[in-house]
Amino acid sequence: MSLNKAVLDIRNRQRVKPSPSDEPCAVWTGRDILETGPIDTITIIFKTSGCWWGKAGGCTMCGYVYDSAQAEPSDDDLVAQLSKAMKKASDLDRFMVKIFTSGSFLDTKEIPLDVRHRILEELGRDGRVVKVLAETRPEFVTEESVKDCVSTLRSTAFEIATGLETSSDFIRKRSINKGFTFKNFVDAAVVAKENGATVKTYLMLKPPFISEKVALEDIVQTVRDAAEYTDFFSINLCNVQRGTFVEYLWDRKQYRPPWLWSIVDVLLRTKAEFPDKIITSDPVGAGSKRGPHNCRECSHAVADAIRQFSLTQDVSCLERLSCDCRDLWEQVLELEDHTFGSPILE
Repeated sequence: MSLNKAVLDIRNRQRVKPSPSDEPCAVWTGRDILETGPIDTITIIFKTSGCWWGKAGGCTMCGYVYDSAQAEPSDDDLVAQLSKAMKKASDLDRFMVKIFTSGSFLDTKEIPLDVRHRILEELGRDGRVVKVLAETRPEFVTEESVKDCVSTLRSTAFEIATGLETSSDFIRKRSINKGFTFKNFVDAAVVAKENGATVKTYLMLKPPFISEKVALEDIVQTVRDAAEYTDFFSINLCNVQRGTFVEYLWDRKQYRPPWLWSIVDVLLRTKAEFPDKIITSDPVGAGSKRGPHNCRECSHAVADAIRQFSLTQDVSCLERLSCDCRDLWEQVLELEDHTFGSPILE
């Protein structure tokens, strides 16, 4: 059985509760960092017809496919989602809007062109919005689509965000089942930057089937490979989302989420090598069994330090961290490549 078939079989067995098509999947405020420093953000996950790749099988770790609408939203539904989401920004004076669709904002089958214009025009008219980030797969990044977004937003900055995950085509295909190549990403990033957009690249630490050390070294190498094409890096730590192939492995004790010490090591090394590059990480679910974790005593403190580094780019937040479990993590790095694919579970 192919990896894609295995992922699709799991997806087809899931039951999803229907929900209103004129309400976003989720919306929340937070903080991120731009070239000028930390900034308030509002993140909107639009409820669309869904990611085309997710419908065909999709990525091994992604449960966001279940956020898609059960009935295809109308154009007015999608615009209504924006209006409802922006109420969360009523107390913000200056902020960035981050748009996700659980798929691709530039896919006109998810967000029709007229709806895209209506969304971006509204955001462009809001003087509080300094930048709009939109996530998309690279196949939808064309000269035409980028120019269209930039011109529609007018003086508001535009950023393309893509889940590259890794520069290794082997890992992206065999561990993640992403459905595109590193060259596809490079081509999209070049087009984006040549047509007035900045590029944010999402990476994935420790997808299935690779050891902790291989995963760690892969992210360090990926930052090196993608730095030329990237303005901002955001390193996601794989967590166990429901209804995913990763959960299938985790249930059978064949997968352990990454250690927080691994991302600390990655951030220290990549920031030292690329001091002018903004590199961030938000360890979602840190400290839980399904999320990235160290031991009970230090997980939350280490996760807080990672978030603090991400907003300040100050490595001292990470350099002063210590815990006895760091010795165990170092042993995992040394031994896990010799366990024939089985994770070392503490």
